[in-house]
Amino acid sequence: MKSVLLITALLLSIQLAGQTARADVGPVTGLPMPRFVSLKASEANVRRGPSKTHRIDWIFKRRDMPLRVIAEHGHWRRVEDRDGVGGWLHYSLISGVRTVIIDEDAVELRRKPMTDAPVAAMLERGVVARLNECNTDWCLMRADGYRGWAPKSSFWGVERAEIID
Repeated sequence: MKSVLLITALLLSIQLAGQTARADVGPVTGLPMPRFVSLKASEANVRRGPSKTHRIDWIFKRRDMPLRVIAEHGHWRRVEDRDGVGGWLHYSLISGVRTVIIDEDAVELRRKPMTDAPVAAMLERGVVARLNECNTDWCLMRADGYRGWAPKSSFWGVERAEIID
């Protein structure tokens, strides 16, 4: 009797562990959840639910804007912007190209990921930059022909612990 209970408890814990692991990936794509993407279109209807029959709540109007995917359903992705505003977008409107949006008034892009490195450019709040790579504290990005490193704390569009090669 004890062995049956132990086996049942073991199987249940294995099953629950599998469910926990699967919660970190999208049920449709198998990609990490949440994850960052960018807006492929210059205009995109953001809907209340995952179909064209659902009401349009927002219209995103900024191509390359970074978004965070927080849910998946069929061909639809639930996304949010840096303010937490969002809804459901058709997957064809988003891209895996990584971008970030500057959150501070003025961010210095540096030639190397060090606070004393020469400044390559200054980016203002709201600038969208293309992400190239990230280490633990800094990310290399491009914007308007300029390229440089900025501290992760100065923009939105990457997880704080995320490393990108």
